[in-house]
Amino acid sequence: MPTPPLAGGTAGPAHLRPLIDTVLTALHDGATRRNGPLPAGGPDTVTQHLLRTTGLLIPDHGTGAHHALRTLVTALAEGAADPAHPHCAAHLHTPPLALAAAADLAASALNPSMDSWDQAPAASALETALTTALATEIYPHAPQPDALVTTGGTEANQLALLLARERHGPVQTICAANAHHSITRAAWLLGLPRPVVIPAPAGVMDLPALRDALLRNDGPLLVTATAGTTDTGRIDPLTDIADLTTTHGAELHIDAAYGGPLLFSPTHRHALRSLQRAHSVTLDLHKLGWQPASAGILAVPHHHHLDVLHHHAPYLNADDDTDAGLPDLLGRSLRTTRRPDALKIAVTLQALGRDGLAELVDRTLTTAHHLADLIDADPALELYDRPTISTVLFRPTHTDDTTVATIRRTLLDRGHAVLGRAHTDQGLWLKATLLNPHTTPDDLRSLLTLVTHAHTGATKEGSTPR
Repeated sequence: MPTPPLAGGTAGPAHLRPLIDTVLTALHDGATRRNGPLPAGGPDTVTQHLLRTTGLLIPDHGTGAHHALRTLVTALAEGAADPAHPHCAAHLHTPPLALAAAADLAASALNPSMDSWDQAPAASALETALTTALATEIYPHAPQPDALVTTGGTEANQLALLLARERHGPVQTICAANAHHSITRAAWLLGLPRPVVIPAPAGVMDLPALRDALLRNDGPLLVTATAGTTDTGRIDPLTDIADLTTTHGAELHIDAAYGGPLLFSPTHRHALRSLQRAHSVTLDLHKLGWQPASAGILAVPHHHHLDVLHHHAPYLNADDDTDAGLPDLLGRSLRTTRRPDALKIAVTLQALGRDGLAELVDRTLTTAHHLADLIDADPALELYDRPTISTVLFRPTHTDDTTVATIRRTLLDRGHAVLGRAHTDQGLWLKATLLNPHTTPDDLRSLLTLVTHAHTGATKEGSTPR
């Protein structure tokens, strides 16, 4: 077998072109065979079919590039939960824009490693420009805002707690019951006290409980608020929370991994009022930003807040190289080798502009409200509440939790729909997290029809999972 060609260099594009054509054909064929939002049959069926289709992954003699690509990509696409399908709406799992995926191909082909300038000369400059631009969107009046590219909201939240710890020592975190699980996990990883968790009785942080927690706890305090919860999509009362933290001398971190892109919408940015008062903000553009994972951001109001992340490794950022003007990249992440995720984000922002992003955000939120209207108009269905962002909770009326869970698993097993689940003080609900701007009213109506039919079957079977 000849030596396989490389993706880079002047010859790289010519080598990639026929391979990409094979990949695109395989993606199409796999999606056609799947013919729905996810494969039918459940985990055992999907696993057996995948292993049967792909064969040995490490054969004695290679099958060749086109055969391997065709076989494995087709199998993966056939067995995928496809967020581009309008009935795949369980999680904050976005259908990426084609232009962002194309940019990600370029990032893979060029393969800059963002841990030293000599591995990523232009990519490091692009990342600096992008992070400054995004930080300025969040902190428009700060003199020198900055941001880091992360793997997502979890890493960004962990960094936020780390920065607070480095500023003040073992800070006590205060969060609400609606906070993302990564807050508690980050405190554990960083050796910080377990967070004080206050109630969120209406899906958002309870202000009297926050006031009491700020009075009861001593020492450095960090309040973490949420702009877009993973269960209902609610946004905490950010202005009131910022006022309380200011009054009591606490710092504030806002996890806007889901809701952050509302900033780009003149219609909806008011929901993020006071975001700029936080000491750090998490943003995750592989959610409501339509990026391939990963595309997380942690923003701070001044670039000096990131100085504590500086790390010295002589083979990557020798002092004399830094003194001679080579940028030091190790302080831009806790990771060493990392991909140039800034490229796809920058391509998307430049291609669409603020108005294009606003249109995507507005269209998606309008779709969520249309789904809520359809549920409201159907006496056989119950709506939890009007959507705050694009999450809609609903269930058949007069249904118990077991039946709701059974409906969800039935739809998964049949390959008909991917819906999430969320618990509130009123029980279990089906969760539709709408992130596909191409979803139509007909798509929504057919989704509700699938739920109704699954409910009928679950009721007949006595709520026994299939």
